[in-house]
Amino acid sequence: MTTETSEIRKGLNGVVADVSAISKVNPETNSLLYRGYPVPQLAATQPLEAVAHLLWTGELPDEQELAAATRHERSHRGARPTGEGGAGFAARHLPSDGFGAHRRLRARRPRPHRRGLLPEAELEKARRLFAQLPAVIAYEQRRRRAGGPTEPIAAREDLDYSQNFLWMTFGEEAAPEVVDAFRISMVLYAEHSFNASTFTARVITSTLSDLHSAVAGAIGALKGSLHGGANEAVMHTFDELGIRTEETEAEAKDRAKAWMEDALAQKKKVMGFGHRVYKHGDSRVPTMEQAMDAMIAHFDRREILGLYNGLEQAMDEAKGIKPNLDYPAGPTYHLMGFDTEMFTPLFIAARITGWTAHVMEQRANNALIRPLAQYDGPDERQVPGA
Repeated sequence: MTTETSEIRKGLNGVVADVSAISKVNPETNSLLYRGYPVPQLAATQPLEAVAHLLWTGELPDEQELAAATRHERSHRGARPTGEGGAGFAARHLPSDGFGAHRRLRARRPRPHRRGLLPEAELEKARRLFAQLPAVIAYEQRRRRAGGPTEPIAAREDLDYSQNFLWMTFGEEAAPEVVDAFRISMVLYAEHSFNASTFTARVITSTLSDLHSAVAGAIGALKGSLHGGANEAVMHTFDELGIRTEETEAEAKDRAKAWMEDALAQKKKVMGFGHRVYKHGDSRVPTMEQAMDAMIAHFDRREILGLYNGLEQAMDEAKGIKPNLDYPAGPTYHLMGFDTEMFTPLFIAARITGWTAHVMEQRANNALIRPLAQYDGPDERQVPGA
């Protein structure tokens, strides 16, 4: 069939581009699976270190494998305070934005060559990025609050991934409820099939470019407000509404419903609702809502729940559209103390596992991804004077 008569699927909607064994979204059962395991079960029982191992290797680690993976992650954490040695990196060398910091990590790696594309080399790169990104994001959060360069908080090898991430960010050990909610969010964000950023990573990989370039491209795709930036947009909606700590839950809910009804009447796009794959609600939302509820209870912020329920109810009543993962994730990160501009970098820290798993899968059975376009410009014509 020629391109002149082929069916056009805008946004590649419904197009199956390749096969993958990493994750599956099953709209019929409204479930998401990582390597066959239901994600709510993983979020309820597994540390992110184990989920990363699962995505990279295909199986959950046994006790010895998890211990080895944990040792590796802890030994490659950064950043280090200025002047210290070790496997980390000096925070003063980082760019002044959370996304640009990844470029500095990439610059520290050797130039790509054929040996660098071997499976064991790519897995090592993936493991190191996973270990190092929390320090980049934690430092950027601290620099934002300090209003300029500041010394990083050194990683602690006695803390697990989630505990250490929060320690480096806020300089104190987080309560167990906060650690668990953070861990759950990271597991839920870790992977989601051929989404825009993952497909970007696979396209770049298909050219035989290196893993770091594929991840950098994926980050660029994730920044968009229709993808990873949606969790930030959710919090901007809350800010537009105004978070009033003196309000009761019921008062906040009524005000949020009225705001949403007005926004929909004006045909305003409200982020955090709907999903191209899920037709009956994002399967990750109930698990993330439990984590959000735990944060609301821990910090005693019932007005947040009022705003959340009011917006959700008004959208459901008017459009029948359900929330996606970004909707409960935004308020959860806000309650933990993260600045809104750091929500998407948090998404990156989690999704680095899924992206790199897809890079390695693409590499193992590669074909250059090069779709066609149906031309609808002018017919052939001559240049004047030719």
